Amino acid sequence: MAATADRLPALDIRKLLTDWWPGLLGFAALAVPTIKTLAGQAWVRESGAHGPIVLVTGLWLLARQLTAARASARQGALWLSALGLILGLAIYVFGRVFDFISLETLGLFGVGVAMLHSAFGVAALVRNWFPLFYLGFAIPPPGWLIDKITAPLKQFVSEVAMRSLYAVGLPVSRQGVTIYVSKYQLLMEDACSGMNSLVGLTAISLLYIYLLRGSSIRYSLLMTAFVIPIAIFGNILRVMILILLTYFFGDEVAQGFLHYTAGFLLFAIDLVLVFAVDSLLVRIVPRAWRPA
Repeated sequence: MAATADRLPALDIRKLLTDWWPGLLGFAALAVPTIKTLAGQAWVRESGAHGPIVLVTGLWLLARQLTAARASARQGALWLSALGLILGLAIYVFGRVFDFISLETLGLFGVGVAMLHSAFGVAALVRNWFPLFYLGFAIPPPGWLIDKITAPLKQFVSEVAMRSLYAVGLPVSRQGVTIYVSKYQLLMEDACSGMNSLVGLTAISLLYIYLLRGSSIRYSLLMTAFVIPIAIFGNILRVMILILLTYFFGDEVAQGFLHYTAGFLLFAIDLVLVFAVDSLLVRIVPRAWRPA
């Protein structure tokens, strides 16, 4: 009898929406200004261009998974939900007041997870961990972290691109993150370091793996290990293309429409490489590592 009493009845989604409309309305009141800030700050930069895609597809995944798991869902422990809600709100308010969009978004994410825990329980969230993990890519990383990572990446990408073109006879040299070719100077921006495409490419690749292969953690980590060099390789090619465009056609051509076209084209090539690596790995990795 005690075991039966401890188990709560399976949750009904319609009843959940009816009972939780004040909480959902409150969450919307927090989310709307945050999304507005993201749209005006993070999402307009190349480093955050993947944000809207991750948000929409992540919410779709979450709704699909939790709807499928509603029969086995159990209400979460009240104390744990309250703790998560308080911490999430504290982080949200701090980020909102002091204009730290990373903390504000993280706090909103925490509030959402606390509400989901209260409605579905920790077991359902653990079983459906991927949509929550994937939605984490919508949280913009803090500026100090981006600067710390992009600084060595810019040095590496510019050095490899310069030496590769110098080896075939192009009059190119480098000083720091400034590349000199003929009479032109090219300053390496953060977008050319590989960090931007690395985050977006990792998120889209993990979504692709999850939809096609399932939620194998080991296989996802293995694929991510290949995504990192693919993203860096793509940005090396991007910098080389921009140097060649500058040398043969001038700075106006290289910094105009073709500058952004090269970025989109190489991102598409990176995706094709990820798909190719996935097709190869799924055949050669040990059976225990293969996704179901």
